[in-house]
Amino acid sequence: MPKNMKTLQSTHLANTLCLSLAAIGAVTIGYAQDAPKTSAAPKAAMTVTTTQPSQSALPLRLAANGNIAAWQEASVGSESGGLKLQEVRVNVGDVVQRDQVLAVFASETVLADLALARANLAEAQAQAADAAANAERARNLQPSGALSAQQISQYTTADLSAKARVQSAQAALMQQELRLKHTQVLAPDSGVISARSATVGAVLSPGVELFRLIRQNRLEWRAEVTAAELGRIKVGTSVQVQSASGSTVQGKVRMVAPTVDAQTRNALVYVDLAATPANSTVKAGMFARGEFALGQSGALTVPQQAVVVRDGFNYAFTVGRDNKVAQQKIETGRRVGERVEILKGLAADSTIAVAGAGFLNDGDTVRLAPAAK
Repeated sequence: MPKNMKTLQSTHLANTLCLSLAAIGAVTIGYAQDAPKTSAAPKAAMTVTTTQPSQSALPLRLAANGNIAAWQEASVGSESGGLKLQEVRVNVGDVVQRDQVLAVFASETVLADLALARANLAEAQAQAADAAANAERARNLQPSGALSAQQISQYTTADLSAKARVQSAQAALMQQELRLKHTQVLAPDSGVISARSATVGAVLSPGVELFRLIRQNRLEWRAEVTAAELGRIKVGTSVQVQSASGSTVQGKVRMVAPTVDAQTRNALVYVDLAATPANSTVKAGMFARGEFALGQSGALTVPQQAVVVRDGFNYAFTVGRDNKVAQQKIETGRRVGERVEILKGLAADSTIAVAGAGFLNDGDTVRLAPAAK
């Protein structure tokens, strides 16, 4: 075959191949353009339960801080001077009863003084009896004139002086008996020993404190309340007090202070606490936080699980008709059990996510489970 003929055939085949490829590309492009456009349905993020806010009666409480203190503390001191402390029978924390012996002083010196006082009284009584007899005889002899008026007056005066010495001796005896009684230090009231400074062998002066006693083991909470809130608290109001140790004790308002501190503008409210055993973890001197029960009021509440905290703010997720959630910023108030008060941000007829709310984001699509009860 001639060379020119072969060149023509090759060129023809190349052109035919290019036309075929172009046709295939055109068909492919046309098919792609003619294909129907479809969009995938949004996928649900998760399944949640829903509910609506409800009206609930929540307690009104006023929180305050303060210190726990003894209702009254008695100072038990020494009434005998110059005596050695011989025995101490109680220690800090001991529960004592009224008139229980707490300590004993050495009584030998007092017993000797007591014996001397009794002897002086006996002598004075004997002298008084003799003087009374002389005065009686002088009065009987007065009509006879055997004694002058001056002598009779002297006998009468001697009689009166002897009676006065008897009274003085009796007073001295009573004083020594009282000293003997004071050699035993007695509890002035029932309660618990809160402090002890008594030391065996010490020689003390009158009036030195030996013990401090929390009377009747009664404690009180001294709450600091602002002047603005003071009018809401009445005598007899119930209070729940929680100490720093975590112990909770009930109480009642005994008294509201008649004055307000000029510096802090706070007033003290005295709350009698319920009787606690001596080994209770509630102790005088502890810091405590308490709440005054001021009644009840209606509130819009939601389950606590429906409140989501993010970046320091509270949110709830409302569910729309298309099952999309919207993040709503809310303000919360009181919390009682599993219910949280909503102050602002939710309508009463809103449908909100409960279980699973913490995993949602604004605009998510969800599947709905049966509503939470």
